[in-house]
Amino acid sequence: MIFRYSEWRELPHMQKGNFDELMNLFNQLLVQANGDVQQALTWLTYLDERYDIFSDEPGKGLGDFIEWMKEQGYIREDQDGQFDVTSKGNRRIRQDSLDRVFSNLRKAPGGEHPTRDTGHGIERQSETRPFRYGDEPSNIDFPSSISNAIKRAGIDHLSLNEDDLEVYETEHLASCATVLAIDISHSMILYGEDRITPAKNVALALSQLILTRYPKDKLHVVVFGDNAGQVEVEDIPFIKVGPYHTNTKEALELSRRILKRHRYHNKQIFMITDGKPSAITEYGRLYKNPYGLDRKIVNKTLDEAVQCRRDKIEITTFMIARDRWLVNFVNTLTKVNRGRAYFSSLDRLGEYIFVDYIRNRRQTLR
Repeated sequence: MIFRYSEWRELPHMQKGNFDELMNLFNQLLVQANGDVQQALTWLTYLDERYDIFSDEPGKGLGDFIEWMKEQGYIREDQDGQFDVTSKGNRRIRQDSLDRVFSNLRKAPGGEHPTRDTGHGIERQSETRPFRYGDEPSNIDFPSSISNAIKRAGIDHLSLNEDDLEVYETEHLASCATVLAIDISHSMILYGEDRITPAKNVALALSQLILTRYPKDKLHVVVFGDNAGQVEVEDIPFIKVGPYHTNTKEALELSRRILKRHRYHNKQIFMITDGKPSAITEYGRLYKNPYGLDRKIVNKTLDEAVQCRRDKIEITTFMIARDRWLVNFVNTLTKVNRGRAYFSSLDRLGEYIFVDYIRNRRQTLR
């Protein structure tokens, strides 16, 4: 992996020795180091030696920062003096990724997953309407209801009847099951361009968004190279690229099997990839062809995309390369699945995936 260094430009809001702010930098290094705390600390030491990011004041040096992380419960040290990330540290990594992605958005979406319809739900609107039989009593707008009663009967003969009642409008909230499929083939670090770190940052941010703001949703993470496999959310920082081909067909098949276990009406696959499909599994063996678009591999992959469509699973592909072969394939896959495709650069990947996640939830309920 090749790293490119440039002159350190201290952020206006970052102060030397501010451990909480430096934790954000450490977490970025940690994701790039595949969760290796020792490696991230080595890089942090190098940055401090070259750019003097820690304060010279007592209690604000690099060693103090390490002790602070241990005290805060972000990392722990074993008997051999080796560090690893704790569950709390893993949550902090996800939260920092979420904050970093949303800081790049022009307007950060918030709240729940609204639909365009109004009706029963848990998200109260400012608009009101006359009470109807079956409305929740907790949604009654009492000031407006009493005002209606006063207008009708006067303050001296105040009485409240059903025609006076007004209730707040509410929004339907849709639940969703999502599989985030991440390409870990060799091309994700090919030619010295690090594509896997931005992909992991998006996965971390998306998982934190769902776990904290959409607790009724389900999120699964799938990685695919020669084969596809499921990993836990806590394992995202440790995802590594290998000398693998790209078995897109198996990634879609595994994602579809996972989503079929859920009864949610909304099911979707987010696939982040930078390479064309170059392998499929047949009769327990890997059939691969890294040159061009192999018609056999392409057809099997497109068949799986069609099956996803039949199971009402939408595929959204985020392509982080502009290879002509890949563009043609993604366009065809999107057409047969009736899904979405985004041809994005690495620095806008987070914006696209999050904006689309929020938008995809605003579906009309029939």
